[in-house]
Amino acid sequence: MVTMSQPSQLWLVRHGPTEWSENGRHTSTTDLPLLPRGEEVARGLAPRLTETPFAQVLTSPRRRARRTAELAGFGHAEVDEDLVEWAYGDYEGITTPEIRETVPGWTVWTGGCPGGETPTEVGARLDRVVERVRAASGATLVFAHGHSLRVLTARWLGLPVRDGRLFRLDTATVSVLGYERESPVVLRWNS
Repeated sequence: MVTMSQPSQLWLVRHGPTEWSENGRHTSTTDLPLLPRGEEVARGLAPRLTETPFAQVLTSPRRRARRTAELAGFGHAEVDEDLVEWAYGDYEGITTPEIRETVPGWTVWTGGCPGGETPTEVGARLDRVVERVRAASGATLVFAHGHSLRVLTARWLGLPVRDGRLFRLDTATVSVLGYERESPVVLRWNS
């Protein structure tokens, strides 16, 4: 009798709230701490995550993601540089309405970030995460950031980077990607 291996699942956790995530400032390389409320909601993630056996647990190196992992019970998470947030370059610390004062209609998905990463660069590093997850012997849990996780989702589903715009993702939420038969799908989103 031939047994089929269980398809991979990818569990996504966006870090808890920070001062800049609360007020809409683009935050990539600025290494902000979680707000006290962010620490509280990160602790609240533990019961939802600890019942699942994970083959690997990965985190962005940024303090807000690592602290969320720690408070959720995964202080042993392995740092993966590919999980950092989209590098916003000149738009670091600036809100979308502020950017649109000089670049009408701007979005990260279509307008790029001067001095930051291109969509192609972001997609390439998150493709490496997809490959790593699919090679794992079971489910993978990742702690990271809003735009990077949205790109990761698009790439998991075989969509272009720009389609990450279709997946709104709030702070301190859990989402699960997996398969229906052989097709990559969203199993749970933004819960």
